[in-house]
Amino acid sequence: MANIKTVKNEGGPTLGVTSAPVIEKDGLFFRDLERTGELVPYEDWRLTPEERAKDLASRMSVEEIAGLMMYSAHQIVPAAGGGWFPATYRGGKTLAESGADEWELTDQQKKFLTEDHVRYVLAMVLKNGEIAAKWNNEMQALCEEMPHGIPVNTSTDPRHGAGSASAEFKTEAKDTSKWPLGLGLAATFSPETVKKFARIAAKEYRALGITTELGPQIDLGTEPRWMRVADTYGPSSKLVTEYAKNYCEGLQNDPEADGWGESSVAAMVKHWPGGGPCEAGRDAHYAYGKFAVYPGDNLQEHLKPFLEGAFKLDKTGQASAVMPYYTISYGVDPSGKNVGNSYSKYIIGDLLRDKYGYKGVVCTDWGITQDPNPKLDSFGSRCFGTEDLTEAERHLCIIENGVDQFGGNNDIKPILEAYKIGCERHGEDAMRKRFEESAVRLLLNSFRCGLFENPYLDPEESKEILGCDEFVKEGFEAQLKSIVMVKNNGVLPVSGRKKVYIPGRHIDAHKGFMRDMMPAMDIPGANPADVAPFYDVTDDPAEADMAICFIESPISDGYTEETGYRPVTLQYRPYTADAAREVSIAGGDFREESDNRTYKGKSNTPANESDLDLVIKAREQMGDKPVIVSIRMNNPCMVSEFEKYADAILVNFGVETKATLTIVSGGAEPSAMLPVQLPADMETVEKHCEDKPFDYNPYTDSVGNTYDFGFGLDFKGVIRDDRYEKYVSNR
Repeated sequence: MANIKTVKNEGGPTLGVTSAPVIEKDGLFFRDLERTGELVPYEDWRLTPEERAKDLASRMSVEEIAGLMMYSAHQIVPAAGGGWFPATYRGGKTLAESGADEWELTDQQKKFLTEDHVRYVLAMVLKNGEIAAKWNNEMQALCEEMPHGIPVNTSTDPRHGAGSASAEFKTEAKDTSKWPLGLGLAATFSPETVKKFARIAAKEYRALGITTELGPQIDLGTEPRWMRVADTYGPSSKLVTEYAKNYCEGLQNDPEADGWGESSVAAMVKHWPGGGPCEAGRDAHYAYGKFAVYPGDNLQEHLKPFLEGAFKLDKTGQASAVMPYYTISYGVDPSGKNVGNSYSKYIIGDLLRDKYGYKGVVCTDWGITQDPNPKLDSFGSRCFGTEDLTEAERHLCIIENGVDQFGGNNDIKPILEAYKIGCERHGEDAMRKRFEESAVRLLLNSFRCGLFENPYLDPEESKEILGCDEFVKEGFEAQLKSIVMVKNNGVLPVSGRKKVYIPGRHIDAHKGFMRDMMPAMDIPGANPADVAPFYDVTDDPAEADMAICFIESPISDGYTEETGYRPVTLQYRPYTADAAREVSIAGGDFREESDNRTYKGKSNTPANESDLDLVIKAREQMGDKPVIVSIRMNNPCMVSEFEKYADAILVNFGVETKATLTIVSGGAEPSAMLPVQLPADMETVEKHCEDKPFDYNPYTDSVGNTYDFGFGLDFKGVIRDDRYEKYVSNR
């Protein structure tokens, strides 16, 4: 980043410049990215982003536009030598061997930025704010040297989660403030909190060089067994719609500009038309979970968070991008065609583009165009319904539907081959027009966020912004407001310096997110250092004044090669699915002999069944002394199995241990309410419709409280306030 110059325009943007010369006109300064010596329209920041994007798109080659249409695979900074995302430095060496700085570009990054023309990069792990800023500057400097000087638009999956779940790639907070995950925010029943979070997140993202978030996840969480339900805002379409609008507005709206501006972050809402109603809770990252089903004929309610929330913003119009989910929305297309959503002309072209008039970027979910894996139980194989097409033909099909961008694709070749086939099919003029259409949409987000004026960061300034005291405090307050107390036999709060017994946990070996085997493990119930500010820890229950059992909801999935389909269970004890469907709603795969995916009569036991055992044992060990259960609820589950053994139960959806203990000790009073129903048993779950909210029976506990949507306790009793009346009565 040598030779950087900073030029400030009166009443205009600051220009951070490396190699590009500066043009002065009418007393104002502009970056000469085209290097013509003349001010061309896309360099003129006085014009609208739309005018600039159209001008630049018209100047780009097909290869350059194809580069815009790719979204890089996950990037780790600094890169690891192996694993799922391997990379090398300085000609094939590891970081240590090369002597490279931690923020240097990898060999692979240099290739996809220069040879493949990629300009949308997904950052997964960023070691810290300073390294992120320097890495950003390295990328921007390289791209500024190339034709048109198009800056990199870096994105991230949500990375502010206080507690990571096992589903999806979790970009844990690194130097950022820590906030609850989706269901935790929903438990606050506060759209204002969501908007505040989004604005803080936007500031921290921009300090990391991030200008697009792959979120928020606004699927309706109607299926409690779905592994991603914790990242949703729950099943209430009214609540999710308000949250979608508030989060997108907070992320995209620059308060100083009263609209798009230099502090804006583009939102890519996901997943159109809603990933929640996956059959029997099986997730579409995997071919065994590829179907979304609508037994309640309730598709329209799943569209509300998009149509009435994210697509109706007060300041910035629409969420700038939308991501369809992997799923086949089974039986939705009137033509009878069942293919993955991005491959569906009906889902994308007829509904999203034509009927509902969405004008922004449509980007596929990650890795849907590669050839399928021969194993059904594998991470990948997501070209659902198009397995007989070539990779290039899949790209063309997606482009023809109105999709602009391919998630997780670094290789330009299949897009160029798709262009060639498209020219033969539609004519070169039509294909060029279609490519420019996508280019304009894609460039708009970078123009709106001010990247063409100044894509560079000051690493010292980034360090000051990231995780500053104000933002950390706001995030922690939100964590406190997200913890739901569902039971309290008068034991909470526990004040004073007491001795606490915290039993350790055991988790059996099980398949992980990437479908590799996770070994069995024994882990502490909590880190003693986190407990020390509140209580003294003892390993002897006899010495303890109370026990706190930190557990999580059951860990299970719905398929193995040995058993085939099996129930995704929400109870700890072994479960046999006698009430499951005789015949699955959806089915059909070239790797399967039968279209019936039923698991009726089959059994499953979660990997953490022993979480229930430790609560029961703690009850026995403690006698009449209090037993407090803190459950990390990744899925709504059967609290009925342990409720009678607990004096108090706190439910969280991803918080720091400090937040839970602050509630336990009385440092804050619980104010959250359940954003979901906690089911009475697995039979009611089996009989419910995956696409319908609030259609299974909630559990009623031993003191008569029903754990329904909107239920929660404070230290005085059942919470009844304006939030309850507003959302629960109109759920």
